[in-house]
Amino acid sequence: MWGRETVPLCSRMPTCGRRTAVNNRVMADAQSLYDLSFTDNHGEQVELSDFSGKPVLIVNTASRCGFTPQYDGLQTLYEQYGDKGLIVLGFPCDQFMHQEPGDDGEIEEFCKVNHGVTFPLSTKIAVNGSRTHPVFAFLKNRAGGMLGSRVKWNFTKFLVAPDGRTVTRYAPKTAPADLQADIEAVLPASSS
Repeated sequence: MWGRETVPLCSRMPTCGRRTAVNNRVMADAQSLYDLSFTDNHGEQVELSDFSGKPVLIVNTASRCGFTPQYDGLQTLYEQYGDKGLIVLGFPCDQFMHQEPGDDGEIEEFCKVNHGVTFPLSTKIAVNGSRTHPVFAFLKNRAGGMLGSRVKWNFTKFLVAPDGRTVTRYAPKTAPADLQADIEAVLPASSS
């Protein structure tokens, strides 16, 4: 039984980050995405406040999913809009039919070699259940899906406007290219 102080994000991954009581309080107090943070796939803490004022596209990803080719489209968006302010973040997740079995190094290598991914990736996280990462708890709270807030599958996408509060959710089957108009609408005025 886990205490309130520490709830592991994933019990089988030694490199996986931990959600602490501090993160639980931060999530409860989070008024915007920029109040939160995550651990990247190299073990470094990333403060989302570093992206304040920029649109952020957050996607739960997996390497062995029918939607995995969407990595290419996400990378295209990152290349096309990154210099205009768009941040793309991939959050690997193994909660759907064990479609992300690798460790952080294997995931990074797969993404670079097979899809040319250069946008940041987090450590493997949980997007549903008692171990939900605070970033995904915030996103689901702000933008529920058609059948409730639970993330239904890999490659669910969340576009967070530069205010850090307005969140638009997209189904896994929505191709990254189909987000272009919405991305352009939230890019900083001097960038579009």
